[in-house]
Amino acid sequence: MKNKFLLLFGFLVILFVACKKNETTPELLTLDTTPFNLAVSSTLPAPNIPSDNPLTVQKVQLGRMLFYEKLLSGNNTISCASCHTQVNGFSDLNQFSTGIDGLFGARHAMGIFNLGLNTNGFFWDGRVNTLREQSLRPIQDPLEMHETLQNAVNKLQNDERYRKQFVRAFGDAVVTAERISLALEQFMLTIVSDNSKYDQYLRGEINLTESEERGRVLFFAEYNPGFPNSSGADCAHCHSGSNFENDQFMNNGLDQEGDISDLGRQNVTQSPADKGKFKVTSLRNIEVTAPYMHDGRFTTLEQVVNHYSDNIQQSASLDPALANTMATGLMLTTQDKIDLVNFLKTLTDQTYLTNPAYKNPF
Repeated sequence: MKNKFLLLFGFLVILFVACKKNETTPELLTLDTTPFNLAVSSTLPAPNIPSDNPLTVQKVQLGRMLFYEKLLSGNNTISCASCHTQVNGFSDLNQFSTGIDGLFGARHAMGIFNLGLNTNGFFWDGRVNTLREQSLRPIQDPLEMHETLQNAVNKLQNDERYRKQFVRAFGDAVVTAERISLALEQFMLTIVSDNSKYDQYLRGEINLTESEERGRVLFFAEYNPGFPNSSGADCAHCHSGSNFENDQFMNNGLDQEGDISDLGRQNVTQSPADKGKFKVTSLRNIEVTAPYMHDGRFTTLEQVVNHYSDNIQQSASLDPALANTMATGLMLTTQDKIDLVNFLKTLTDQTYLTNPAYKNPF
């Protein structure tokens, strides 16, 4: 009897030790302030990172999770990434994105990249001044994600993954709308496009084709009606600098005065001088971000080029440089238009479109 007891006791001891060995050591969650190294090519200026929201690895990771998180929508079916897909330059192939209630947005979804170079408001009409403000608007918009910030906070607070990630990012598990916005701002600031064929050309790594080079010359050459043979497309008047935009709001002649249905910047400033003005967006990755313009009216780059070449419409707030071309048009030949489109396609950045750091983390 004694021997049986000793055998049973020994077996229990061995079982206890084995179970202890198989136990997983609890994860020690603490604030991680490791800086995020945002590397940018020499072809772009250094991005503007808010001094009160310096990039960290864990906050960027939290922002990435939130960007793809469907819990932020009212019925848990769509995320930011639903309307901003990476393969399409974080834009939308649809003219207008569809929200959770089957309603369409009022404007085409803008691409997301190089936002650290944006210093003059966000959205097509610049109605908010910071990226963190912008990040919360689609969540609350009835046409988009149609959720309250408090409900979004509550859903994340009840999710163990997020409680842990908020500890890593902010030092404790408390979820707030402000923290959501700061994390989303950080992730979107890390989405950089700086390795297009044109960037590689500027770095001396490759050459452009003959057609692309002719298109490049046309793009940067000014309109000159007195010398038609050397007159350019004058694209750099608005799409200037290394990011191919001027960070301004302009009326680009889409409609005549009486046909302007979307007042654009005027809704923000209340100034009639801003009627029909919209943000001049970057031309980087323009090949993959169709349809074009704030209302997605053009489906091809050829249509866009034809608009600027021959179809500018007069209105009181039309940009003067565009108005100056109306008498003759840009005088582009068929080959000129082909070359110009081929140059625009050199702005496509396959590295950015496939970068695993921007993909769904789940």
